[in-house]
Amino acid sequence: MNKLLVAAALAALATASPVVAKALPMAQSNAEVRMDHISIVTLGPAKAKGAPVVLVPGLASPRAVWDGVVADLAKTHRVYLVQVNGFGGDDPGANLKPGLLDGIVADISAALARDHAPRVRFVGHSMGGLIALMFAKAHPGQVDRLMIVDALPDFAVLLAQGGPMPSDSQIESIAGMMRTSTAARYGKPMTPETIAAGVDSLALTEAARVKMRAWGAAADARVAGEAIYEDMTTDLRPALSSIATPMTVVVPWTAASFGKDRTLAFYATQYNGAPAVTFVPVAEAGHFVMLDQPAAFATALDAFVK
Repeated sequence: MNKLLVAAALAALATASPVVAKALPMAQSNAEVRMDHISIVTLGPAKAKGAPVVLVPGLASPRAVWDGVVADLAKTHRVYLVQVNGFGGDDPGANLKPGLLDGIVADISAALARDHAPRVRFVGHSMGGLIALMFAKAHPGQVDRLMIVDALPDFAVLLAQGGPMPSDSQIESIAGMMRTSTAARYGKPMTPETIAAGVDSLALTEAARVKMRAWGAAADARVAGEAIYEDMTTDLRPALSSIATPMTVVVPWTAASFGKDRTLAFYATQYNGAPAVTFVPVAEAGHFVMLDQPAAFATALDAFVK
């Protein structure tokens, strides 16, 4: 239904590069704390007026995804900027082995506990949105509310594309092939044209696409392969009814694609059963809504964290 989400996964796979470059610039210069599966940069006052905020980027994306909002957030909130090891040109750490998603959730929980953080406002984009749901399911006492930015509780529903839903074994097979083919790209640099072809459909503006090409070029193909496998084989729809944490789902849409009503109807179906979910549509935005429509996204985020 949402071709942008399908493209998001495929683009990350197509652009994941073997290049191990210097980590991309962080939103701020505060010290980075590295853990097994993630690194975290913490900004803002320890005793901030607002609730603490966790920001998690998506597949093959660094923490720089949030550069447009983090400075304002850190004025009144303690902000935890998460980056998955291997997605910013850094060392993959433990992310070359199975258990990547569970490891990310566990590391975030441990970091918040170590910082004695009160219940957080958890924001996740794409794969980060799935991690947000996993976190709320595993650690409900640590999270106050979720903002899920263009993500689904079960990515594999997009494989149906209007037809019958693949069986679990078929999904497993497809995900396994994607993991293998993606990891095989490691050590094989790609041309700028190939990278652009993979990511340009995920945003509407050229400025956004330039950033995304750089991010894709820095991502470790092996980590991307494991991440997409685990994302595709994780179905949290049956768990939605047990996640009492209020959810805000940001839904980008375009008139040239499915339009507002049809896109929202699709998301409503996917989140059916969630006790407390609110949908926030953002017009004329691609998958990277925070880059295509920064003002609209900042407004939605501001309302969420208050």
